[in-house]
Amino acid sequence: MNDLVQLSGNLLETAFILYLIATLFFGGGIRENRNRENNAGPNRWSKIAIIITIIGFASQLGYFILRWIAGGHAPVSNMFEFTTFFGMMIVGAFIVLYFMYKLNTLGIFALVVSILLIAYGSMFPSDISPLIPSLNSHWLYIHVTTAAIGQAILSLSFVAGIIYLLKSIDTEEKGKRSFWLESIMYTLILAVGFMLVTTGFSVADYKADFNWINKDGQEKIASYAMPALVGPHEGELLTENKLTPKIFTPAIIDAKRLNSMIWTLITGTVIYWLIRLVSRRRISTLIKPLVKKVNLDLIDEVGYRSVLIGFPVFALGGLIFAMIWAQIAWTRFWGWDPKEVWALITFLFYAAFLHLRLSRGWHGEKSAWLAVIGFAIIMFNLIAVNLILAGLHSYAA
Repeated sequence: MNDLVQLSGNLLETAFILYLIATLFFGGGIRENRNRENNAGPNRWSKIAIIITIIGFASQLGYFILRWIAGGHAPVSNMFEFTTFFGMMIVGAFIVLYFMYKLNTLGIFALVVSILLIAYGSMFPSDISPLIPSLNSHWLYIHVTTAAIGQAILSLSFVAGIIYLLKSIDTEEKGKRSFWLESIMYTLILAVGFMLVTTGFSVADYKADFNWINKDGQEKIASYAMPALVGPHEGELLTENKLTPKIFTPAIIDAKRLNSMIWTLITGTVIYWLIRLVSRRRISTLIKPLVKKVNLDLIDEVGYRSVLIGFPVFALGGLIFAMIWAQIAWTRFWGWDPKEVWALITFLFYAAFLHLRLSRGWHGEKSAWLAVIGFAIIMFNLIAVNLILAGLHSYAA
């Protein structure tokens, strides 16, 4: 079993490296196409890039299969497994779209999102643990994998939306549109900040233990991997010579993960402003040349089709299959658990997206902004709901 786990980990690392290399080659494809009408290949760079991407996807698929064999269950039961699977599905969905539209720019942005997700997931414990009783069901892979695939396809509408906005908005003007576009870039830098700060304290082998009281009045031990800026409910620091927090959170909030998010905010903000000071330009202005030759009508179609396909897949996995499993596991279809509520919000938002697109004519930039908001909801559901709000789905953390 240990050999399988090690091999699966090696395959995941290989996939991650290959995605990085493929991103660079897609960038080369954009540069070679700079004198063409549209930045839409294929050329020698993009052909190499898509081959590397497919090899990377096959490598990650091998990781997924080997980990399934080693653990005896679908590897989507915790944050490490789910997030890496989510990233893999974004790459898989992109590969399909690439052969339909041959867009090099789509490759860069889709792979970057996938890379960030996989790197984010890799920050969580990767040990294989036995399933708790409520998860020991074939509905685990039916519900979770289908929901993840639907979200991955929906996420490509965000990728297309970002490309559309970078192309259509004057990033150097002072206005609401350029401000919000730059805010998106800032958020992506925060993701990089999370990886850097987590890796840094991991290398430093930082650890601080707290004794605290959970919402049921039980004493628990919380181990912090970063200095505690906020502490757990009625927390008592057990480790000597470590930072004592000045603020303690209510029991309903996971203070350890909230602390990680605060460190992410601090680190990401510092990185963002360092880039701004060195370049003397906004991040959106720096990367705008990547979308110079993009066809707006084509990228708008990509975003729309991503929602058109991803929405029913997510509805099936995230709501219908989820309710069936909830009835089996908890004897009720619906219970207003935070995860259930935000799955419903996600469903309703994309239903509104399609309604506004088809009935009100919200094409182009309006559609792109909706795609960005939709992805923000997906990320809130993945990060904040899983890691901060306590609920029946807290095992996913």
